[in-house]
Amino acid sequence: PGWMEAGGWGLLAGSALLVGSAVGYLVRLPRRVVASVMAFGAGVLLSAVAFDLISDAYEQGGLTPTVLGAVAGAVAYTGCNVVLAWRGARHRKRSGGQQPSEDEQAGSGTALALGALLDGIPESVVIGASLLGGGAVSAATVVAVFVSNVPEGLSSAAGMRRAGRSPTYVFGLWTVIALISGLAAVVGYTLLGGVSPLVLAAVTAVAGGAILTMIADTMVPEAFDEAHLATGLILLVGFLGAFSISVSGR
Repeated sequence: PGWMEAGGWGLLAGSALLVGSAVGYLVRLPRRVVASVMAFGAGVLLSAVAFDLISDAYEQGGLTPTVLGAVAGAVAYTGCNVVLAWRGARHRKRSGGQQPSEDEQAGSGTALALGALLDGIPESVVIGASLLGGGAVSAATVVAVFVSNVPEGLSSAAGMRRAGRSPTYVFGLWTVIALISGLAAVVGYTLLGGVSPLVLAAVTAVAGGAILTMIADTMVPEAFDEAHLATGLILLVGFLGAFSISVSGR
C-alpha cells in the first residue's frame, strides 16, 4: 500500500539520525571534522529545498502559493524555535559545550526532544507527499534527507554527550524521532491525497520554508563555527551532489 511505502521511506531517511548519533556519541571527532560534515549536509539540504521543494511547488501552483507557503513555513518554524530556545534547545545541533545540561536548565532535555521533532517533521511529510499520484518516491528528496540527517544526528549527539546526557537518553531520543519520521511520511501521504495541486504546492512550499529556516538557524552556525578555508567548498560539494541526483531523476 502507498501509505506503507511512504512510511518505509520516511523511516529509512530518519534512521540516518541513529547512524549519525552513534558516531557522534561514541567517537570523539575533532570539532573541525564535525563542522565539515555539517557543512556538507547543509549544502545537500539547500539543494533539495531549491530544486525539489520550492521548484516543485512553483510548477504545481505558481508563484503566489509558493511564496506564501514558504513564508508561512519560515514564520511557523521560527515561532516554535523561539519558544524551544527559551527552554534550552537553542543549540541542539551544536557539538561543543553550548547545550545546557538538565542541571543547568531544567526541562532542556524535553526541549531538545521537541526541537529534534520540529526539525524532522517537514522533511518526512514531503517524502510521503512525493508518492502521491501513483508515482515513485522522490529519490533526490530521500537521499538529501538521509545524507543531511547523518551530520545532524552526529553533531547533536556529540553536544549531548558533552552536556552529560546518558546513552539511553541520546539513542532513545533518536530512535523515537526516526519512528516519528516514518509516521510523518504516512501522514503526509494520507492527508494530502486527493487535495488540489494548489494546496499541495502550498504545503510543499511550507515545508521548504521551514527546512530552509532550520538550515540557517541550526545547521549553518555549527558548520561555520570551526570554519576553515575549505568549508564553503565542502558545502558546494554537498549542494552539487544533491543537485546531480535531482536532475538525473527527471
